[in-house]
Amino acid sequence: MTLTPSSWPPERTRKFRQAAFIYLHLGILYEAAAWVMWGQGMLPYRFGPPWLFLLLGAGIVAAVFWGLYAWQNVWVARVVWGVQAFRFPPLISRAFVEQADSRMPPAFYVAAIIIVLISMWSLARAGWDL
Repeated sequence: MTLTPSSWPPERTRKFRQAAFIYLHLGILYEAAAWVMWGQGMLPYRFGPPWLFLLLGAGIVAAVFWGLYAWQNVWVARVVWGVQAFRFPPLISRAFVEQADSRMPPAFYVAAIIIVLISMWSLARAGWDL
């Protein structure tokens, strides 16, 4: 028997909604950090203007939030979980390996590791728990 969002128990629905709001907060935090970094002149222009990436980031956060909250699709949760796993190598490198050219303190990256782990935990509960 395959469960669809409309037939899921209330506990499963709560897991999706929780994952949606945790991801929304993660996205707000990333957007705020990027905004501050832009204001400090820390964002490169080689890939385009920073405002464009802030706009794209907000769109991605909104789409993932909708996919988790309204659509409650397990594949949205699983794919976003997998994408977030790719954040770890650069975060770990900058948090624990001294970078001569880094303008950010290692604590910034340690905090990001913790926040991404919390988000991944909630996404895993929504995507794989029954």
